[in-house]
Amino acid sequence: MEECNNTMKKFTTAQFLNFCLGFFGLQFAWQMRIILSGPVTESLGASPFLYGLIWLAGPFTGMVVQPLVGTISDKTKSPLGRRRPYLLAGALIAAVALWIFPNSASVSGLLQKLTGINLPALTALFIAAIMIWVIDACINIAQGPYRALIPDVVPQEQHSLANSYISLAIGLGSVFAAATAPFLKWAFDYQMSIPAQFIMAALAFSLGMIWTCITIKEPQIKIENEDAENKKQNSSFIQALKDFFALSPEVSKICLMQFFTWIGTMCMMIFFTQYAVHTVFNVPDLTTVDGISAKLYENASLNGTNFSSVCFAIFNFVCFIVAIPIGILSAKFGNKKVHIISLISMVAAYLGMAFSHNIYIVAGMMGLAGIGWASICALPFAMLSQYIKPGTEGSVMGIFNIFIAGPQVFVCTIVAWIISKCEFPVGDGLVNYHWEYTFLIGALSLALAAVVAKCVKGK
Repeated sequence: MEECNNTMKKFTTAQFLNFCLGFFGLQFAWQMRIILSGPVTESLGASPFLYGLIWLAGPFTGMVVQPLVGTISDKTKSPLGRRRPYLLAGALIAAVALWIFPNSASVSGLLQKLTGINLPALTALFIAAIMIWVIDACINIAQGPYRALIPDVVPQEQHSLANSYISLAIGLGSVFAAATAPFLKWAFDYQMSIPAQFIMAALAFSLGMIWTCITIKEPQIKIENEDAENKKQNSSFIQALKDFFALSPEVSKICLMQFFTWIGTMCMMIFFTQYAVHTVFNVPDLTTVDGISAKLYENASLNGTNFSSVCFAIFNFVCFIVAIPIGILSAKFGNKKVHIISLISMVAAYLGMAFSHNIYIVAGMMGLAGIGWASICALPFAMLSQYIKPGTEGSVMGIFNIFIAGPQVFVCTIVAWIISKCEFPVGDGLVNYHWEYTFLIGALSLALAAVVAKCVKGK
C-alpha cells in the first residue's frame, strides 16, 4: 500500500498553523478536564482516593484505545479518509461528555424524575466518573490518528517542524484554557461558571477538529495487491505490536526513553499543586483535621492553588514560545541533540524546585521546565517517524502511546505511595509530606531518559 503521489509539497507556515488548529482544541479540552475535574468530583462527594481512581481513566484509555484505534485507522476506507472519521467521532462525542460532566447532578435528578426511582446519593458522582472516562477515551481516539496525519501529509524533512507546531498548539491551548476565566474576572469582573468553561472546551474541541477535517486533505491510497492488503487488514493487534518492535532496534530505545520521560513529566503534572500548597505555602495535611482547624489554613491553601495555576500558565507559555525554535534547531542540529539538552534543562528545573521553595525561584524553574515540555511534545515523535512504514502510521503512534500512558499509572500508584510514606510532624499534632521528593524522582527519570536518548543511533 502506498500513496499515489509520493512527492509531498512542503508545508508553509500558514499551513502548519492551520494543521495544528484541531490539536489546539483537543488540548484546550484536555487541560480543562485536568484543571476542573477535581472541583467537580469533589463537590459530588469524591474522596481523594476515589478521585485518584477516576484520574486513572487517562492512562488506561491511552494504553488501550490509542493502539487499537491507530491500528484500525490504518486500515479504514471511507469517503472521509483514514484519519478524519476518528478525529470527528472523538471530538463530537467528547463535546457531549464535556457538557454532561459538570451537570452530572442535574442529569442524576432528571433521571430520578423520569424513572420515578429514588437513586443513590452517589449516582451523580458515578455519572461524572463515566463522563471522565468517555472524555479521556475520545481524546485518545482523536489524538493517535491526528499524530498519524503528520507522516501522511507532511514531507519527511518537515516532520520535526510539524511536531513542533503540535507542541505550539499544546502550549497555546493549555494557556488559553487556564487563563480565559481568570482573565474575564480580572478584566470585566465576570466569573465564568464551571459548566460554561466546559461548554467552551466542547466548542473548542469540536470546532477545531471540524476545521481540520475540512481543510486537511488526506492522500489517496493505492492498493497494488488487493489480496495481500486484505491479509494485512486481518492481522491482529498482537501482530501489529510485533511489527512495531521489528521496525528497528532503535524503536525499542526510543520507547524506553519515552517511558522514563513520562515518569518524570507526570511526577510534576500530577503532584505540582500539592507541592505548591503543602511545600511552598507550608499548609499541613488537612485530611484528618476538623473544619475549624482547616479554616485557619484556608487562605494559604487558596494562595497555593492560585500560585500553582500561575506556574502552569508560565510552564505552558514557555512551551508555546520555544516550540517552533526547537523544531528549527532540531532540523539543523538533529532531533537527538536538541532533545537531550531539553531534557537536561528539565532535570535542572526539577532539582531547583526540590531544593528551593522560594516562590520566584519555583516560578522560574517551571518556566525552564517548559523548554523540556516543548521538546517532549514534539521530538520523540519526530525521532520515531523515520522508522514508520507507509500504511502503519496509526498503529505505530497508538502503540507508542503505551509508553506515555503506562508511566502515568506508575506515578499514580508507586510514586504516590512513596510520598505517603514520607511524612513529618509540623507541630500541634499536624503532619506534612515531602512533596518535593516527587521532583527528585522525576529528575532521576528524566536523566535516565537523556542517557537512553544518547544511545539512540542517528541524529
